[in-house]
Parts: sequence; C-alpha cells; structure tokens
Amino acid sequence: MGEGVMPKQHKVKQGECLSSIAERYGLFPETIANDSDNSELKNERKDLNVLYAGDVLVIPDKTDKQESCATEQRHRFRKKGTPVALRLQLLDEDDGPRANINYTLHIDGRTYEGTTDSDGKLEHRIPSGAKDGVLMTEDDLIPISLGELNPIETCSGVKQRLLNLGYECGEINEELDSSTEMALKDFQKNYGLEENGQINEPTKDKLIEIHGS
Repeated sequence: MGEGVMPKQHKVKQGECLSSIAERYGLFPETIANDSDNSELKNERKDLNVLYAGDVLVIPDKTDKQESCATEQRHRFRKKGTPVALRLQLLDEDDGPRANINYTLHIDGRTYEGTTDSDGKLEHRIPSGAKDGVLMTEDDLIPISLGELNPIETCSGVKQRLLNLGYECGEINEELDSSTEMALKDFQKNYGLEENGQINEPTKDKLIEIHGS
C-alpha cells in the first residue's frame, strides 16, 4: 500500500458475511481473510465466515492481472464466480438424523430439490449474496436467514445455536438469563458436559461440533 494511503475499512452490518462483503468489493473471500491487516480479527473470531455486527474488516486493494494474448484475434475472458456452500442437517426431536427426507429449498428466487443423506444432511452451492430463503419438507416449513448467525464468542451466538438445535433459550441478546442457563444445562446434560449452565470452552466447542458452525 502506498505511503500515506489509508486502508479501506468495512464495518460489518447485521446480515452480512465474508462472502457477501467480498462480492461487494469485487474480491475473493480468501483475499480479505488472508490479508495481514485482518489477522487480529481472524484470531479473535476463529472463523471469519461468522462475523458480528460492528466488526471491522480491512479491504485490500485490487491487484491487476496480466494475460498474454495474440493480436488481431478475439479473446474471451470469463469472470470467476464465488458461490458458497449452504450445508444443513435435519434432526428429529431426539437429535437423530432425519434421513432420506425429500425437500425443496428456495433461496433468493432459486429453487433446489433433493433428499437428505443418511445423516440428515443436505448441501447446495448458492450465490454469495443470498440473504434468505425457506426449506420445505412434507412436515415442515423452515425459514432460513443467511448471514444472521453471530460468532460463538458472543452470548447471542450461543443462543442462536441452541435455538437452532431445539433448545428454547429466551430472547436472542447478549444477556445470560435464566432461560439461557436452563437451555445450556439441558444441552450439557445431553452431551455429557458439566451441567453448570455457563458458557465455557467445552460447551462452545460442542455447540460448534453439533451445530456445524
């Protein structure tokens, strides 16, 4: 970066993710994630695909790429797309996989159809700027908000994951209230953790493992 040039910064808004931010600036997500100016945030968040409103990303400058071509000929250059993978797992009331379930997924006007695998999982490549959608099965209609998941280091991020796994934990905010403590104890009991109702590292690690992110 040239002398005296201030780096461009982007303050994350709710609903934004690394992929959507990268698309806005015409960069690949890994270009932003691997920039040395973002190393501190990368260490803090562990996973830059899950950002918190108010986080600040440094946006590196674009670099020119040169291609050698023959003169007086027509050449076609194709812009690389940056689709992202949406991975979901459907579980029943006993946390067992809902295997071989037919579904229809609507994401930002696009439709995907399929059947969950033996682990109740499904995966589709979707546009990086996708915001919301809905997953439909014979029994359920599940709204999906993309980019809304807060980091596991925040109380709201813990609550979101608990709620997604079927544990009622009260209002999604940064308060560790009695409802959240009860939900944490239930989760900890189900997965063989110390039942203290607190947000500790073993609980966060297990939440990420079970939730998938």
